[in-house]
Amino acid sequence: MAKLRITEIFCSLQGESRSAGWPTVFVRLTGCPLRCTWCDTAYAFSGGAWRDLDAILAEVAACGVRHVTVTGGEPLAQADCRVLLERLCAAGHAVSLETSGALDIAGLDPRVTVVMDLKAPGSGEEQRNRYANLDLLRPTDQVKFVLADRADYDWARAQLTQHDLAARCEVLMQPVFDALAPAELAQWILDDRLPVRFQLQLHKLLWGEARGR
Repeated sequence: MAKLRITEIFCSLQGESRSAGWPTVFVRLTGCPLRCTWCDTAYAFSGGAWRDLDAILAEVAACGVRHVTVTGGEPLAQADCRVLLERLCAAGHAVSLETSGALDIAGLDPRVTVVMDLKAPGSGEEQRNRYANLDLLRPTDQVKFVLADRADYDWARAQLTQHDLAARCEVLMQPVFDALAPAELAQWILDDRLPVRFQLQLHKLLWGEARGR
């Protein structure tokens, strides 16, 4: 029987991506092979509890909302994550997957919206980017850059051009919370007329660093 190690399941407002603002159930899987310098979910690196898929699906259903985000950690580090995604879709949920971009996204259920990071130098994990994933992205997916400073922004702008990212899917740019001033990033995007969506972490504006939010 398929099982997953789960850090937490909770209902909140989606704080990021195209779905920002929607009531959403978050299924946070335990474990991550990356160690980004700005990571805000290090508590999900270890611990958690093993749950079978029926129990996970039942808890998600009990929340009573349509949108579900599977996140981590790095959810694709657990092989049965793919089965969970399929079953959530089959249950009628609008499902998104938040992934670091370091692991292969091939073969995911096509009903899943992929929100995939490209790690900028300031993350300390730039070398982990799996650029082959870019060829697998669809117009319904999203690429996210989390940026700590001007050097990160310049790198992201170069990636945008080099890989023609805006022609592949929607591109998101987000400042590291409490590191890069949001207005500064917004102005850079405007000055360069970048075809990207600026975003903030809505949940942090509402509830700060509270866990389960």
